[in-house]
Amino acid sequence: MISTATAVRTPESPLRDAHSVASPARISSSRLASLDGLRGVAAMVVVFHHLYLVAEPVLRQQGGIGVGSALWWLSQTPLKLLTAGSEAVLVFFVLSGIVVALPALKPGGFSWAGFLSGRLARLYLPVWASLVIGTVAIWIVPRSNSVITPGTWMDKAQATAVGWGSLFTEASLTTGSYAVNNVLWSLRWELVFSVLLPLFVALAILVSRYWAIAVAAVCVMSTLGVINGIDALRYLPVFFIGTLMAVRLDAIRQWTQRRLLRPRAGLAGVALVAGSLVLLIGEWMMRPVFASGSLVNTLLSQLSLLGATGLVLSAIAVRPVRSALEARPTQWLGRVSFSLYLVHMPILATLTFAFGDDRWWLVAILTLPLALLAAWGFHRIIERPSHRLARTITGAVTARLETHRGDSVRPGT
Repeated sequence: MISTATAVRTPESPLRDAHSVASPARISSSRLASLDGLRGVAAMVVVFHHLYLVAEPVLRQQGGIGVGSALWWLSQTPLKLLTAGSEAVLVFFVLSGIVVALPALKPGGFSWAGFLSGRLARLYLPVWASLVIGTVAIWIVPRSNSVITPGTWMDKAQATAVGWGSLFTEASLTTGSYAVNNVLWSLRWELVFSVLLPLFVALAILVSRYWAIAVAAVCVMSTLGVINGIDALRYLPVFFIGTLMAVRLDAIRQWTQRRLLRPRAGLAGVALVAGSLVLLIGEWMMRPVFASGSLVNTLLSQLSLLGATGLVLSAIAVRPVRSALEARPTQWLGRVSFSLYLVHMPILATLTFAFGDDRWWLVAILTLPLALLAAWGFHRIIERPSHRLARTITGAVTARLETHRGDSVRPGT
C-alpha cells in the first residue's frame, strides 16, 4: 500500500499550500474532464504534425524556407502550435503521469500486480490491433519509394514491406524504432512508466514538499538525456512531473480556487496559458538565431517540458480553458484520442504512398476525415472492449492476491 502524508504550510504557489500532498479521497471524487479534452487536442496536433512532415519536403522545394514562405508560416510563427507533434507527446506523458498515478493514491490500498496486469491488456491489445491494420494496409496497397521524396521522414521511417520478425518486435513495444506504425515509440515509454509506477509514486511523495527543486532536477535529467542520446533519461522524467502533479493535485485545486477569486485572475490565467505556449514552441521561434541541433537550441527545446506542464496546469486551473476542453467536441476527441493516435499513421502512410507526397494536399484532405472515422470505429470495436477487459483482469488479479494473502496468514496454514 502506498500512503500519503501532509506537509507543513509553505508559500502560495500552484503546487504548494497547507496540504502539500493530495488527499486521495478528494482525488477520487472529481474526474478531471478537462484533461481528457486536452488529450484529444494533443492527439489532433500529432495528426497535423505528421501531415506537416509529408508536406514539408514539397513545400521546401516549391517555396524555400525564407520569411514569408509557407514553411516559415508553419514552423516559425505561432501557427507551429498546430503541428507541434513532439511537444504534444510531452503533454501526453505529463497527462499519463497524472491519470495513471491517481489510482495508486486512492485510500484502501493499491494492488500493483492487479494494476499492471490490467494496464498491459489496456496497452497491448489496441497496439496489436493497430499493427494488424498497418500490416494489412501494406499488403493491400503496395508501397514504392519512387513516389516519395528521397531522404524524407516518409521515405526513411515507413515500412514498405513487413516481415514476421519485425512485426513481433514492434508488437513487443521493446524496440527503438517502429516502421509499421511510427507512433508506437511513445507507447514503449508508457509501458516502462507503468512498470516503474510504484517507484515514481513513492519518490513523488517523498519530494512533494520540495516540488520546485524536484521539477528543476528532472528537467536537468531530461536535458542530459537529450544531449547524450539516452531516451530513457529524456522521457521518463516527463512522466515524473505528471506523477508529482497527481500527488499534489489538491494543492493545485486549492491554489486554483484562491486565484480565481482574486482581482485580475483573468490576467493571471492569460499569463499562464500564453507563457506555457511560448515555452512549448519557443525554440522554433528562435531557430533563425539558434540553428536546430545547436546546444542553445537544445536547451531552448527543453523548455517545452515546462510548457507542457503549464498547459496541463492551465487545463485544471484556468476556467475558460477548462470550459473549452470540457465542451462536447473536445470531449469526444479526448474519448477517441488513443484510437486516433494509433490508427492515423497507417492511413496517412498508405495514402501518401498511393498518391505521392507531391499531392500532400490530397493526402491531408482524405486523411483527416478517414482518421477520425477510423478512430471512432477503433474505439468502439477495440479500445473500449480492451478497457473493460483490463478492468476485469485488474479486479480478478487483485481479488486473487487478497485471497492468497488471507490464506497465507490463516492459522494452521
